[in-house]
Amino acid sequence: MTAKHAEITLHVKYNGLEETFTGSAEDVWLMLNKFLDKLVPTFELANKLLLNVELQKLVDDCAGLIAFSKEGPNILAPRNRITDNETLLLWLLAAYVAHELGMTETDGLSKEELQAKLGKSGKITSTRLSELIKAGTVRRTTNEKFAITTLGIIQMQKEALERIRSKIAAQTSTP
Repeated sequence: MTAKHAEITLHVKYNGLEETFTGSAEDVWLMLNKFLDKLVPTFELANKLLLNVELQKLVDDCAGLIAFSKEGPNILAPRNRITDNETLLLWLLAAYVAHELGMTETDGLSKEELQAKLGKSGKITSTRLSELIKAGTVRRTTNEKFAITTLGIIQMQKEALERIRSKIAAQTSTP
């Protein structure tokens, strides 16, 4: 009695790429592995270039600088120790985190809301927002609000949050 090897067909769909393999189980397994060997390194390389925000790390990074109450997001950094741009970015970062945590319906704030939070004139607020948009750290949303971009979040995590913490620490250590 001889065992007849059944032919199998495997259809793989991944990120817009499709491939169909037909043959013995062993042949299909080898073809699939060859396909994945070519595919995975390409995606691993591409993923190294993608900007991704890890929410848990972001929340940890923001601890002590932003907080949430039943009224909404709050900035804990003293206004007189940080720049207008840092203030705007912190408020937009707080709005993003609040939205991601399901505390608010949107991740953006209107110019009027930001102006009130900044405590400056409409012209100064508009100028600062324009600077942040040009830098790629803020974007205007479809409903005329402003939101922090992924690049803005990453830059805050890599540079600005630590700089803000240093400014606050310098204030508390000064007699």
